[in-house]
Amino acid sequence: MTQTEDGGDVVVVGAGAAGLACAADLAAAGLRVVLLEAEDTVGGRMRTDRLAGFTVDRGFQVFNTAYPQVKRRLDLRALRLRPFTPGVLVHTDDGPRRFTDPSRRPRESRDLIPGRLASARDLLALGTLSARDVLAPAGHLRTRPDSTTLTALANAGISPELVETFFRPFLSGVFLEDELETSARFFHLVWRTMLRGTLCLPTDGIGAVPAQMASGLPDGVLRTGVPVASLTDRGVASADGGHHTARVVVVATGQSAAARLLPGLQVPRGRVVTTLYHAAQGSPLAEPTLMVDTRRRFLHTCVLTEVHRGYAVDGRALVSTSVLGDPGPGQEAAVLAALAEVYGADTRPWELVHRVVVRDALPAMPPPLALSRTTRFAPGRYVCGDHRATGSLQGALASGTRAAREVLADLRRPSAAL
Repeated sequence: MTQTEDGGDVVVVGAGAAGLACAADLAAAGLRVVLLEAEDTVGGRMRTDRLAGFTVDRGFQVFNTAYPQVKRRLDLRALRLRPFTPGVLVHTDDGPRRFTDPSRRPRESRDLIPGRLASARDLLALGTLSARDVLAPAGHLRTRPDSTTLTALANAGISPELVETFFRPFLSGVFLEDELETSARFFHLVWRTMLRGTLCLPTDGIGAVPAQMASGLPDGVLRTGVPVASLTDRGVASADGGHHTARVVVVATGQSAAARLLPGLQVPRGRVVTTLYHAAQGSPLAEPTLMVDTRRRFLHTCVLTEVHRGYAVDGRALVSTSVLGDPGPGQEAAVLAALAEVYGADTRPWELVHRVVVRDALPAMPPPLALSRTTRFAPGRYVCGDHRATGSLQGALASGTRAAREVLADLRRPSAAL
């Protein structure tokens, strides 16, 4: 028997970052909101699991303190953030090179001496690019003519050598693509926030971020374990045969689910990434630093237990390594061999404690990229998520914010007929 429930004024489908932001703003405006989440807890892709004494996120993620929406919505102190080392280690054929911000770690900037990681000309071009991105108004970066990141780096005077030594291996892990075909607008905004903020992880894993947002919702708004099967003329139908009525429905899922629930919705291609979590008896790198590889055998690797010792409770080190796509066993063995080389460690005894494939991990963002798109899809139907903005926590939160703003504006119009 179908059970019909009053969904209030608005039903929001999906309790990831975008759905949580949208529901919070609508509830704060006095609307009756129901937030439906298919999983047993909130977060979407921002999930953390506890497996055999290890704290592992569903795919490697970092938290950037410089995002405006993060500053607005979250209590950073309560997250007990653990920072990564500013900069990255780049594994080259000549050994490791440290790419760091000299304004933060001047004593560790010796690899920025001309001739080690880059030429004097490249370092001047890089310094000019970085200064412009840090000091220019964000609005200027959003509206400048767009191109691919590869073209933007060339136009900034960055040589092909530095692109291959640093930018391609590093940005492949940021964009989840290795052609640097991502929008230059997005690159400049990301570079700006990296220089202005701190990359870190919450003590309890990335899942602590959506958990904190959910804790601020009014009682009765959030309902987990309710997968939505379809949208109806009067609301949404859940997979168990239930029905939630509402004047407005906001689809705040990932792009594939959004396209299924809203036939005709155009969504970008999704990027696929796999993260391998290995346990080692000792830490192969005694610092909380991301490492990338100029030969691009993996996207990035780091020792998570150097970020926070509590990510493993048995005293072993927890190493996270991400690769593009969904590699087979042979490719995983090759990754382990590459890790032996870059860490200078015997990886044969390492235990694979978790393997997670994240599909639609990020939306493809080729130029020209609209950094924010309307969430209006049809009368009474809205859609938000990072695929409607930029592939980042900032993008997801901003899109959820925009959805709430557009819903409220439409509901308050005197002639509104949703």
